[in-house]
Amino acid sequence: MDISRRDIQAFLALADQRNFTRAADQCHLSQPAFSALIRALENVVGLRLFDRSTRHVVLTPEGERFLPLAERLAQEFAACEKAMASTAQLAQGHVAVALLPSLAAGWLPAVLKRFLEKHPGVRIDVLDVLSEPCIEAVAKGDAELALAAMRADAPDLVTEPFCSDGFHLVCRQDHPLTALPRVDMQDLAQWPFVHLARHSSVRQYLDAAFFPQTMRTLVEVEQLATVMGLVQAGLGISVVPALTLFHFDRPGLATRPLSLPGMDRQIYLVRRRGRSLSVAAQALYRLMRRMRPALPT
Repeated sequence: MDISRRDIQAFLALADQRNFTRAADQCHLSQPAFSALIRALENVVGLRLFDRSTRHVVLTPEGERFLPLAERLAQEFAACEKAMASTAQLAQGHVAVALLPSLAAGWLPAVLKRFLEKHPGVRIDVLDVLSEPCIEAVAKGDAELALAAMRADAPDLVTEPFCSDGFHLVCRQDHPLTALPRVDMQDLAQWPFVHLARHSSVRQYLDAAFFPQTMRTLVEVEQLATVMGLVQAGLGISVVPALTLFHFDRPGLATRPLSLPGMDRQIYLVRRRGRSLSVAAQALYRLMRRMRPALPT
């Protein structure tokens, strides 16, 4: 059954006014156009809804039954219009973003603070996971946007460069490496190394850069906070991306940039191909691009 909001408004106006001229004026229509609209509605429902005479207009029994349904439809049309207007104006909405834990902890809070100050009614879900789960979240529809340290090869995903991320040595301030004018692979390879797990993008970059050399692995851990604690205790050194350096702003620790072949990590923004972003996701996407990370030197 094809009933429009305009049909419902016309029916309710005539049910209220009981007069075609007044109801037509209320709907901002000419009386012939209004009468044609009422006839078309009765044809659609297959029932006579009004009894007309030269003196008055009254609802038929079928019209009386239709009246509460029409009032409910009018409320639903109004609620739908209000919800869509609120979404268009970003008064409400929802967006899910997946990104690397280091970005989620260090860079994202300032972005979300700016976004929610302007759009407090929008709900945001954050998935702070490694690169592969980030991309999977977009592919499965669990996130509209992702920031990952690897390209997405799936044909239904779009990948665009977002920012570059250099690498830094982290060690104790009293470590001999801090006295060197330049640190190279051979220098790093001499010392016990605190590694992130092999499935992390950081570890993959390091393994590729050091190959065929091997590093003196002391321990492998999952969390950067654990790397920080072990390095701070003097148990070893590590190499971490610049975007993670906020973890290592601790007493007794030193960081310095490294210029090593192949040690330039690219961060990519991933979204679905051929699928429009929601209004909220579009706004967050634009803000994320404007507030791309400024890397420490």
